[in-house]
Amino acid sequence: MALIRKMKKLNIIILITICFLSCKNETENIKVRFLTEKIPGDIPIEFKEIIIPNNKLIHKGIFSPDLKEYYYTISDKGFEQFDVYAMKKQNGTWSKAEKAFFNSDHSEHGMSFSPDGNSLYFSSTRPVNIDGVSETWHIWKSTKIDGKWNEPTFVDIPNLRDKLVSHPTIANSGTIYFHASNLDYSEMDIYHSNQVNGSFENAEKTPISVNLQVGKCTPYFSPKEDYLIFASIGHQLDLMISFNDGKGKWGNTKILNEKINKFGQGNPYVTPDNKFLFFTSGNNSDQKWKVKWVNIESELKVN
Repeated sequence: MALIRKMKKLNIIILITICFLSCKNETENIKVRFLTEKIPGDIPIEFKEIIIPNNKLIHKGIFSPDLKEYYYTISDKGFEQFDVYAMKKQNGTWSKAEKAFFNSDHSEHGMSFSPDGNSLYFSSTRPVNIDGVSETWHIWKSTKIDGKWNEPTFVDIPNLRDKLVSHPTIANSGTIYFHASNLDYSEMDIYHSNQVNGSFENAEKTPISVNLQVGKCTPYFSPKEDYLIFASIGHQLDLMISFNDGKGKWGNTKILNEKINKFGQGNPYVTPDNKFLFFTSGNNSDQKWKVKWVNIESELKVN
């Protein structure tokens, strides 16, 4: 009996050791993947201390699906000019940030990769030069061909040509999700458009069940379209999550926990492994906005 007890104790010690080493290895792997020394748990931390000029604000931060590139948006405090910057992994470190390949003299924001990484969608105020298309934010797309990004092209959503259209996310199915509003930003909500033979159909408002009557913006949809994270528009922006019921509607909506929703939040993005949420934290009275990240796994469960 004494020998059996010793063997059981030894097995427990071995199991604990294996779990410890496994967790340690996973932590080190994450540090290497993101080239960072700190990894968040359920308390958000700043992803990277990017030096931002005093008269500028930082917005959305995303990775390419292979995690080799990091993109983020900078604007002036009057929200009149937005520019997207990019950093690349080079010899085990992040390169110096430079303006993204699709950045122009106009404003760019709300960028999002297709799940396979071969297309990049973004919002821009660059002129479309098509009759009936308002001068405002619209969606544009660039495609990678033979390793090179082509010149961005206008993504036409036929029934929203006179609306402000921004912050696209493309799903595995080819459906594109985004927010749209009147030109004065009123009646902002989340819409989607199905892709047929490379073109997008008229958009429909995405049916999201929310207890409060709130505007919705800056959506992130998972590639499988099983969950959605968006910002609700109230006295501040709050991040909420909603789940696909399998019948085309989104329910079981809940606000993300108070550790995430401390200040105005927006521009959500989730890493391809469904592990980390990136978002912008700050409000109009805060002079130092930040892109933060947090482990989101516990929130990706239906109530």
